[in-house]
Amino acid sequence: MTALELVYAYHQQSKHHLNGYAPGPGGLDWANQPDPFRVFTGAPGIDLRLAADAETALFSGIRGGERPHPAPVDLAHLAVLLELSFGLSAWKSYGDARWALRCNPSSGNLHPTECYLITDARAGLAGGIYHYVSRDHRLEQRALDLETAAAGPPTAGLVLALSSIYWREAWKYGLRAFRYCQHDLGHAIAAVAYAAAVLGWQVTRLPWGDAVLAGLLGLDRADEFPPGHQEAADVALWVGPAVPPAAELTRLRQQPRRFQGRANLLSRDYRHWSGIATVHEAAERPEAALPVATQHPSLPPPAANPCTLTAADLIRQRRSAQEFDGATPLSAQRWFAMLDALLPRAGVPPLDAWNGPPRVHLALFVHRVEGIAPGLYCLARDPAAIHALRSGLGKAWRWEPLEAAPAHLPLFCLVQGDARAAARQLACHQDIAADSAFAVGMLADFDAALADGPWHYRELFWECGLIGQILYLEAEAAGLRGTGIGCFFDDAVHDLLGIADTRWQSLYHFTVGGPLEDQRLQTEPPYAHLETRAS
Repeated sequence: MTALELVYAYHQQSKHHLNGYAPGPGGLDWANQPDPFRVFTGAPGIDLRLAADAETALFSGIRGGERPHPAPVDLAHLAVLLELSFGLSAWKSYGDARWALRCNPSSGNLHPTECYLITDARAGLAGGIYHYVSRDHRLEQRALDLETAAAGPPTAGLVLALSSIYWREAWKYGLRAFRYCQHDLGHAIAAVAYAAAVLGWQVTRLPWGDAVLAGLLGLDRADEFPPGHQEAADVALWVGPAVPPAAELTRLRQQPRRFQGRANLLSRDYRHWSGIATVHEAAERPEAALPVATQHPSLPPPAANPCTLTAADLIRQRRSAQEFDGATPLSAQRWFAMLDALLPRAGVPPLDAWNGPPRVHLALFVHRVEGIAPGLYCLARDPAAIHALRSGLGKAWRWEPLEAAPAHLPLFCLVQGDARAAARQLACHQDIAADSAFAVGMLADFDAALADGPWHYRELFWECGLIGQILYLEAEAAGLRGTGIGCFFDDAVHDLLGIADTRWQSLYHFTVGGPLEDQRLQTEPPYAHLETRAS
């Protein structure tokens, strides 16, 4: 089979069906749950300051493309970037159990995504490669530059690289875990873009191939990772106040380095999922030329948001809802503003970090939006996709433009009626899809994307994760809460929408509503054990 055929085969094999779920572990060995914190024993560490409280940029401005004057790319501000993108947001406890929450969400709170910095020497930081440990808000020097750069200022930015540990998700979700790791990558990219904007910086996705990135990060040094606990290279992001100069990127890539440290053992046992290994290899991304930035349609600024919280505070208060109250409504204007934030605009985070055309659009199950009839709606995130959506969703839907919506928002009513039972059933019978104000099914332009290369399979999930992170923060800003839904009956969704082939595929679901808090849980500050580091 070709790589493309293997990707299609994995996608089909990892689907949930009404009469059976995708292959999974069959039960959870809680004593063998993988450690959510990777550390490299023997790697020198640098403790970071906790300084995000000092950042005053409002979320309402950041979401509209406003940025403060760029902060210096130094250790102090890198600490803020990491705290707001990958740092802890709280500890929760119930009985003898205690677990950490993070600013970047994760399927099952399992956190397969790891974060690295690739930098030359700058104030307080020697040149090299660093791994971030969120539990301790600490950098580990994974590799040391062997050559000192010529005298002069450091590069204008640095590379932040992300990887995945598939076993963390596969322990609970089995074969489908590869998908969830890709969702988490999208959430993480968006989290970096929001955090960078707080500092006045920009994020640019780099076209480095997986093999190149694995070599740079030392992920191909198999003897330094326990069997089954390796990491897969995913994406490199340039972070700084300006676009990356090609010469600086070349210098960072070609610097000789000496690696140090050995990865910790995450769990005593490991189960190999051959289907994940196969799709990982089939979807490997080759080296590519720098992409040409997509020219998005000219749009008015995003609708104003009355949230008065700083971006730093809002990011750290984000939570995934566990239950909704089944009663709290959302105003139509707030709903339109949320959907408007999902349209790509130049210079507006986090979608300005994407560098690609929108390939994911939304089926919307509307339950409790004031002034909007309950029913099924569709948002085309790119007007150019409307024709393909109308032909791909084969039923005789109404496709009636929603007159109350802003003129630039391609929002259509497909059918009116109570959609709660359908939303619940399609989301693996989960009440959160019906008890919310609205639920979302993310539809990817599947065949067209994969025709450009099988590695785009991963990127479709990343785009879904980006959309999910926007909805998370927009929900918080509206006084509500969101949650991602990875468990849904794939082909049942397609059947409902009239999708008869693989041109369009449902890749992620999401829901927003009024949360019910579990009063049994105790909440603790994220870094009470590090209070002496606060600036």
